[in-house]
This record gives sequence, C-alpha cells and structure tokens, in this order.
Amino acid sequence: MAGPSPVELTFPDAGGEMARLMRDTRWDATVLGPIERWPSALRATVRMLLTSRFSMWMGWGDDLTVFYNDAYRANTLGSKHPWALGRPAREVWREIWPEIGPRIARVLAEGRATWDEGLMLMLERSGYSEETYHTFSYSPLHEDDGRVRGFLCVVTEDTGRLISERRVGLLGRLASETAGAKTSEAALAGIERSLATDARDLPFTLTYLFDASAGIARLASQTGFGAGALGGAPIGAPIGATTIPLDGGSRWRLDELVKTERPIEVALDDVWPAGPWATPPARA
Repeated sequence: MAGPSPVELTFPDAGGEMARLMRDTRWDATVLGPIERWPSALRATVRMLLTSRFSMWMGWGDDLTVFYNDAYRANTLGSKHPWALGRPAREVWREIWPEIGPRIARVLAEGRATWDEGLMLMLERSGYSEETYHTFSYSPLHEDDGRVRGFLCVVTEDTGRLISERRVGLLGRLASETAGAKTSEAALAGIERSLATDARDLPFTLTYLFDASAGIARLASQTGFGAGALGGAPIGAPIGATTIPLDGGSRWRLDELVKTERPIEVALDDVWPAGPWATPPARA
C-alpha cells in the first residue's frame, strides 16, 4: 500500500486553511518548481510551520519565496493575503524592507539568528501606512547539504499592548499635571504640558473655552503648532486672544457640539502638524 504523497506530507490536513491553499497552488509554475523536487529540508520546515499555532512566516531560495501559516495570516498580513503566498519576500514587505532586509541578509550570510523586541514597523496591510510593533526572530534554514537557503520568522505582534501602555501613560501624566491646579490658568498649563509629551498619539491639540454670552470659543492652549494660521483654526496668536464662533461658522461645528454635548469627528482637508509621522492626521 502506497504511503502519503509528498504533497500530503508537506501540506497536512492539520495545517488548516493555509495548507489547503498551498495544496492548490501551482508550485511547478514558480521558481521552486514541483513539490516532488523540493529539498526534504524545505518540505519538513513548511510542514512544521503549517502545523504550528504560533505566528510564523519564512522565505526560501534565491527569491526568498514566502510561506506563512494561519496564525500569521490572521495576525499580521491583513489585505496582503492570499497575494503574498509564493511571492518574493522583498516584494511582500517592500515598505519595511529597509528595516528587515539587512537583518535577513545577516542571517543568510552568517547563519545566526536575529532578535528584536517591540520593533516599530510601518506596515501597509490595511490600505494605509500603519504603526505596528513586533517581537520576532529570524532563524537560518539549511539546505540538505548544510547551506543556508532561507530563514524562518517566529513573531508576536505587540501593537495593541504597546500603544495602549503609551496612551495610559499619557492619561496618567494629564491627571498628575492637573490634579493640584488651583486656578484655570494652572489647569490649562498642566493640560498643555502633558499633551505635548508624546506627539505620536496627539500630533496637535487645540483647547478652547466657551464664552456663551459672547458666542465665541477662545483658544486656551495648544500643542504641536508653530507660528501662523492653519486649516481654519486660528493659531499662533496670543493665547486667549484667538477665537472662533460658536454659531457653526467654522469647520469645527461648535454649535452642534454645544447642543449635543457629544464628541464630533471632522475631516481635515488641509495640511496639519504630523508630529513624528510622515502623514498628517486626516480627521480630528
């Protein structure tokens, strides 16, 4: 009785959706060629990757052809799935290749693993450039004759945890700076100091106080701006002297804000302060 075929051995049923997708892929039309001709080391590593529940991806051969498992598909790839399967690693992660390319090159040249903890990478996996953080290691993969022919990446995404910790820290500073304020001026100064400590979450802020009798909102503090006027929000003038009307005459829809007492999101169609990022905010 015949044993399992190379396809069945390499892409087992236990490998989930990605194993099924790989079984249906025309590998003979790729640079790797038919599965039956793959080195045993490649087949064994792909099987291990597919049956692991930890997020993993790998690159093999001259083009560093990409393989990945269900966990990596769900946790990291986003809209790059299923396009990324079988593509060169440089093409799949072109936006972060300046960061990860040298690491991979060292693994291939030296045969030694890398380690990064909480590394920031600006991924384009959701239709826009996205701040993400990852803890991962690249390990060398060897051909049957002992040569290094690829790498395996085992990765944990830390984005949610690290951004949440950063934002909780910012809220803590805000509470600390304003807790002992005896006057509105002291409270506003504390707000400005705390909100200016990390422009990654708040590239700019404008704090206004409402003067209902005069029908205006008066600028009380700001962060992230230089001198001048920007985007319909008068800035750069002395704090307290800069005002905008409460009657809906500005992009900020302050009449609606006063009426509903609920947050309002507005589009920003001008160039606003971007903080440390390459792209300024599109909404406020």
